[in-house]
Amino acid sequence: MKATIYDVAREAGVSIAAVSQVMNGKGKISEERRAEILKTMERLNYQPSVIASALTGKKTFTLGLLVPDISNPFFAEIARAVEDQGHHLGYSLVICSTDNKDERVERYLNLLQQKSIDGMIIGTGMDNKEMLTPLMKQGIPIAMIAREMPDIGVHTVVVDDCVGGALAAKHLLDLGHTRIAILAEHAKVISSRERVRGFRNTLEEAGVVLPDSGVRNCHYTVEDGKRQAIALLEESAGVRPTALFCCNDMLAIGALQAAKQLGLKVPEQLSVIGFDNTILASVTDPPLTTVAQPIEPMGKKVVDLLIQELKKESKLKQRVVLRPELMIRQSTASPGDMH
Repeated sequence: MKATIYDVAREAGVSIAAVSQVMNGKGKISEERRAEILKTMERLNYQPSVIASALTGKKTFTLGLLVPDISNPFFAEIARAVEDQGHHLGYSLVICSTDNKDERVERYLNLLQQKSIDGMIIGTGMDNKEMLTPLMKQGIPIAMIAREMPDIGVHTVVVDDCVGGALAAKHLLDLGHTRIAILAEHAKVISSRERVRGFRNTLEEAGVVLPDSGVRNCHYTVEDGKRQAIALLEESAGVRPTALFCCNDMLAIGALQAAKQLGLKVPEQLSVIGFDNTILASVTDPPLTTVAQPIEPMGKKVVDLLIQELKKESKLKQRVVLRPELMIRQSTASPGDMH
């Protein structure tokens, strides 16, 4: 027999009204008591009817999350952080991979709207911002994570990408590198553009010129990182870069593979630095120096902002910018003799 709200109330030693208040995120119930009721619901595998809740205009305790690709470790770790915080607060998560394609974004937005989600978290690129209008008209709270839409009034949680790029540049300059190139993501990705800007500005301040040909735009895959790194390193054989800054860890792993294929030792002949500090960064050979995004705090914060809006605790839209941190491992060193 499926557990009912009466079973939960009896087991937790509370009234049915208290269980209902926890489910609806209302009432003045202590955090301790709320946690006890949620644990009882989990233990009894109590599942309120989402369809019934949606039909009566109640909350469904479901959040949507759009990411470009769940197989990308950065977005997998973002999804996990969002899911953990959502679960802690009694919400389930529906995760959709968009491949950064507008038609997929639109299809998922329509689907999630039909499922009466309570809030939407967007961590994917989209060219057509109008797709969000139906959600906004319906009063569904929206928040961005690791992405920006400056012209739309929504909660935003990002890392300071410009500072992250500057940290990477300073590290390579301190090691003595002056011949440096960049593997960037597509120019329309604001985060990548900001990383390149911070990196470039720091080089310029130190009197190091980075020509436009030294910045290669890539898809965010390991394969494309490898392909572009090989092309870059082969084309500039005479004055080959001694260091590569990669705007995400996937591209950095591609660069490590490219170096191996070309017979270049990392870091003795080529330093490689990434961005994100995903789980992959510590298991590469050599382990990857990278700029860390505070993934867990980002996931927690974006959920908290959505829930605050759902509970009508705040009408202000917040833009939260967290600070990145440089993680120095074994893929960077002073430049050796490249000739």
